[in-house]
Amino acid sequence: MVHGERLEKQVPEVLATVLGVSRIAIKPIRGKKDSAIDAMFTALGRTFVVEVKATASAANVAMAARHVRESADRVRPPAVPLVVVPFMGDVGQRVCAEADASWLDLSGNAHIIAGALRIHFEGRPNKFRGVGRPADVFAPKSARVVRWLLIHADQSVSQREVARATNMDEGFVSRIVTRLERESYIIRDERSAIRARDPNLLLDAWRERYDFSRHHVIRGHVAARSGESVLRSVAETLNAHKVAYAATGLAAAWIFTHFADFQLTTIYLAEDPSDGLLRRLTFREEARGANVWLAIPKDAGVFQGGVSEGGVQCVHPVQAYLDLKAQPERAAEAAERLRAERLAWGRHA
Repeated sequence: MVHGERLEKQVPEVLATVLGVSRIAIKPIRGKKDSAIDAMFTALGRTFVVEVKATASAANVAMAARHVRESADRVRPPAVPLVVVPFMGDVGQRVCAEADASWLDLSGNAHIIAGALRIHFEGRPNKFRGVGRPADVFAPKSARVVRWLLIHADQSVSQREVARATNMDEGFVSRIVTRLERESYIIRDERSAIRARDPNLLLDAWRERYDFSRHHVIRGHVAARSGESVLRSVAETLNAHKVAYAATGLAAAWIFTHFADFQLTTIYLAEDPSDGLLRRLTFREEARGANVWLAIPKDAGVFQGGVSEGGVQCVHPVQAYLDLKAQPERAAEAAERLRAERLAWGRHA
């Protein structure tokens, strides 16, 4: 964990660099009264109101952006709200923009808008990789907790219930929940039951970190007239032979929304397919021109919350949405439609 006080000491130097002024031109304002403000500086005739976060989880950044915006508006004349983190991810950048807050990271990237002042630096590598980042909560097994909370976003549940539902040790779940709480992704009620603070932001943060390539994927071809024909044929064979599976990506998005034709069918299998099963599927392994991906998941949690629609077993829409990130064709549009129709959560406080 990178401590906030240590980070605060680095802010003037990095701010001077991105503003193109000397370090002595960044002058601290003492005696600030607003508890939401970590620091205030003047530079280039402007006042900067700063909130520093030791970790750049999307939820922490969102709260910081809102707080620093409100604090900056209370200063007269209004100041520049500035969120500072070790390294700012794409989701954090977006939530800062939505809150109309500028941001700076201590790796040297920045987006500062103040009247005629326009500063944007990007592409500098993360100097804090692996330090103070909540990697564990989105790792394949750990993400069972995140997935369950998103699937049941309208419920508050105990950690014990989550452990039982995800088939994981209570101690392990407790550690993941503690990290999620530290990163402001979850909140507790008066009974200490937990729920996602903002399911939309939690899903955005997970998707930013999600990596489909962690799964073992066998690429190949099944002869058929269309993507739907391939999907139906594969599903019928797997159903007939009682093989555990779930469609995901473009195929699942089509089942859920019927948005746009597709060519690529992606199927999760609980275990490596036998040669006999591949023959029954008429599956011919070849990466070039593949229209079927058979994926053996890194963790069985991908099957959590699966549903059967129209005779096809599918992953939950949360998982399908994540997997669309790695898909070709009109996957981006399919993801938008799927989210709008099946993952339309209201914002939590």
